[in-house]
Amino acid sequence: MSDTRRPVFPFTAIVGQEEMKLALLLNVVDPRIGGVMIMGDRGTGKSTAIRALAALLPEIAVVAGDPYNSSPHDPDLMSTEVLQRLDQGESLPTEQRQVPMVDLPLGATEDRLCGTIDIEQALSRGVRAFEPGLLARVNRGILYVDEVNLLDDHLVDVLLDAAASGWNTVEREGVSVRHPARFVLVGSGNPEEGELRPQLLDRFGLSVDVRTVREAALRVQIVEQRSRFDSDPQGFCQAQQNRQQALQGCIGQARERLGQVQLDAELRLAISQVCGELDVDGLRGDIVSNRAARALAALAGRDQVEEEDVARVVCCCLRHRLRKDPMETVDSGVRVVKAFCKVFQRAEPETSEPFQLALA
Repeated sequence: MSDTRRPVFPFTAIVGQEEMKLALLLNVVDPRIGGVMIMGDRGTGKSTAIRALAALLPEIAVVAGDPYNSSPHDPDLMSTEVLQRLDQGESLPTEQRQVPMVDLPLGATEDRLCGTIDIEQALSRGVRAFEPGLLARVNRGILYVDEVNLLDDHLVDVLLDAAASGWNTVEREGVSVRHPARFVLVGSGNPEEGELRPQLLDRFGLSVDVRTVREAALRVQIVEQRSRFDSDPQGFCQAQQNRQQALQGCIGQARERLGQVQLDAELRLAISQVCGELDVDGLRGDIVSNRAARALAALAGRDQVEEEDVARVVCCCLRHRLRKDPMETVDSGVRVVKAFCKVFQRAEPETSEPFQLALA
């Protein structure tokens, strides 16, 4: 790790919380899954894991000097300016950049998120002087919102629009600027502090619940890991370098293998039957379950999705999409397991282990 960068706790050194870590990795393997909603107790490593993920992100090819991380090859990921240069036959210089990971502060203004237009320059000089915001920086990257359930409603509306369309449009006094804003949305929060709006909750591909570790030996191990990092961050990161590189290699291989992973028609039909059994609104649950199962198989080094892959992702894909019944005491995850076992004609397990998001 460079001495000029602030050391970040290594992803491979995080003890426990396997479901949360694997949910994040699946989104790195296939960003189309749509992000992760991580809800749980305070002090359970949510923010630590998400920020540690940045060091594992691969580099991407972008148009040199472009503030929107425009792709040099995909027109859907190009800004208007880059498309105009391409139409004029200009050769686009490229450079490699780390996949961006941007924090959205709770107190951010709409202008900070979307960007601002200098109206004075636009009117006096006829120049579209646009100051890009966070949505410009995060294009083709990951947007992290801590305490997402406390986010102001007007910012939630902006995020919903950008997540749905993949574009951000800023209009001020008749001047309009539009740029691509494709990002993976990752949020964390404490359910005791309030619930999310259903429209925003549905935008997250996966939902993960994290709980405080109760086992004394594991708690001691976590405290010791953190103490060693705090006393010597550089040395601690150096000691984890080989494991970090191995995980990066595994992620790279999974991304390359993803296109070859097959999901049989019988499994696709069964996934949709589970969604129908649970009365899930829309088709996003079906799509995400398919993508997550394929990403899990790719990460495990296989070219074929198995029934166990579907079992391990189905709760994280569907439990946050179920209609809430205030009179119901059954946990959403239990409802998903019951529906899965009914469709797949399996006996309900005594423990939840077969349905936990983890590598088999």
